[in-house]
Amino acid sequence: MVLIAVPKETAPGERRVALTPEIVGRLIKEGWAVRLETSAGAQAYYSDDAYRNAGADVVTRDQLFKGAQVVFTVQPLEEPDLAQLEPGTIVAGLMYPHRNPSRVQAMATGKISALAMELVPRITRAQSMDVLSSQATVAGYVAALIAARESSRFFPMLTTAAGTIRPAKVMVMGVGVAGLQAIATARRLGANVWAYDVRKAAAEQALSLGAKVIELPISAEGEGGYARELTEEEKKIQHEALAKEVGSMDAVITTAQIPGRKAPILITKDMVERMSPGAVIVDLAAESGGNCELTQPGQTLEVGGVRVVGPLNLPSALSVHASEMYAKNLYNLSKLLIKDGQLAPDWGDEILAGALLTHQGEITHAPTRALVGGA
Repeated sequence: MVLIAVPKETAPGERRVALTPEIVGRLIKEGWAVRLETSAGAQAYYSDDAYRNAGADVVTRDQLFKGAQVVFTVQPLEEPDLAQLEPGTIVAGLMYPHRNPSRVQAMATGKISALAMELVPRITRAQSMDVLSSQATVAGYVAALIAARESSRFFPMLTTAAGTIRPAKVMVMGVGVAGLQAIATARRLGANVWAYDVRKAAAEQALSLGAKVIELPISAEGEGGYARELTEEEKKIQHEALAKEVGSMDAVITTAQIPGRKAPILITKDMVERMSPGAVIVDLAAESGGNCELTQPGQTLEVGGVRVVGPLNLPSALSVHASEMYAKNLYNLSKLLIKDGQLAPDWGDEILAGALLTHQGEITHAPTRALVGGA
């Protein structure tokens, strides 16, 4: 029987858990054994008894990793935990290799097979395992709520005895999964919403949600549904065209990120200065440097009356549903790891091969190998 271990997350502010009791029950019915650390699900409001009732063992941290063949996590394991794992152990979770090169090296040295969930290929067959999409859905929703809370204006139009309040003007920059959810949520709150993305294909999706699309004479379609980095000339065209649009908005939500790279700057200091006092910017790319030149990760600044919010780990704010979605992603991945009750991953499978970060003592992901070599 193959044993999965699930630790309690220790990263500051992390409230999610890798597996929910429902998914534990499914795994056990399929022949897995599951062991969780005490209070692993507490911050997501899943009790130890709920896991025991689902068939899992609940143990202390010092017992957790003994004999585990698979470890499911949300955030990357710390190096002391990695040192407890046997060679050949499969660890699946978010890895952020560009932020944690020493951990990547530790996993390679320990001959751990690390599956970085953020590297799962964005292909049709892997949609049910796409952690980036599931967690971005949560982040986009929460971002719109933050914008409404931090704004000095109502989002919806109101007709009152004191007169009519016009709806807020909200702009979403970056129409990926998070951006689309931010558009939908801001629209539900009653705002007038504009959308901008350097990818032309994103315009149709934004329109379908009722947003007005800001179109520029540039296109930056990249691989895997991401945008490529703009040239200097394209950045100049983008800045000049967007400066006027941003200046007229009551709220701007930015979501543009490039995997493994610093986030592109979309809003410069001079653009913020054009915005009216009481306006707000919510920068979802704060953790990777920010789309706004003034963003400070984890902080809310007020610059000339404009609030610039740099939230961190927004999916954790909705820990129940974020954990539920994340656990289902891991559950679907688990089907690629086991055959006839035995651990038998096909490392040639394009999904596993795409997500594989380290294996058999090597760093198998080429960009990470170059990064760690450079470090």
